[in-house]
Parts: sequence; structure tokens; C-alpha cells
Amino acid sequence: MKTRYVFLLLIGAAAAAAFLPGDARGQDRDASRPQASAPAPSGGLLGILQHGNWQCALPGDAGGEAFIEVPAEAFRIGTASSYESPQGSGIYLLRGTEVVFTRGPKKDQRFKVLGANTLQKLNPDGSLSRLICTRVGSGN
Repeated sequence: MKTRYVFLLLIGAAAAAAFLPGDARGQDRDASRPQASAPAPSGGLLGILQHGNWQCALPGDAGGEAFIEVPAEAFRIGTASSYESPQGSGIYLLRGTEVVFTRGPKKDQRFKVLGANTLQKLNPDGSLSRLICTRVGSGN
């Protein structure tokens, strides 16, 4: 007798669930799973910089030069995420809107991508520095 009541209870619950609105049908298992923490600011898709020569400069002032070139910071982007600078060659990683030089003389230098041909150097604390690098040619 008890089994018949349990069976009827299950049938009634199944019928009720079939006719309830979508948001009342039970727990959304995807929504109840723990969510990943927010991505790091440097997160994003891997990419490459435009190949060619990049010139770096500091802003000038209204009474003199518009910008002050810094030749020691210049570099050339080549194939396979490689770069060459006056001090030697190395490798970089572009992830999202951040470039980090991972090997070579510019190792650990970071830049924010401002556009397809413009980068701004980041200070060690992550704040923006005044140095801007611009692609000036394809280097062919």
C-alpha cells in the first residue's frame, strides 16, 4: 500500500514539474557551479604585433620638439614573435592588450597596446609610463 502512495506521489510530482513555468522547474545546474574568478588584466587572446621597425619616444613640449626619440628603446618585430633591439634579440608575448618581452635584452618590459601600430610602456607597478612606441615601417 505504501508503495502505491509513493508511486502516485512521484507521478504527481512529475506531472506538476511538466506544467510549471521554465524558471520554476528546478535548479539550473550551470548557474549553480562555481564561477571562475575574474580574468587578469593581461588576459586575452594570443596575438602578434605588426612586423617592422618600431620607434619609441617621449612627449616633448609646446616650446620645443613635439617628441624626443629614445633610440635605445627602438626595436624591430620579426616572425615567430621575435624582436631585435640595439642591445640584442629576444621573444615577446602579446596577450589581449598587453605585450611582455619574455626573453632578450627587453625581458620583463611590458607595454599596453593602444592601437595596431602604437604601444605605451608600462612602469614596473603597472601604471602607464610616458614612453610611446610607434611602428614606422615594415622593415623590408
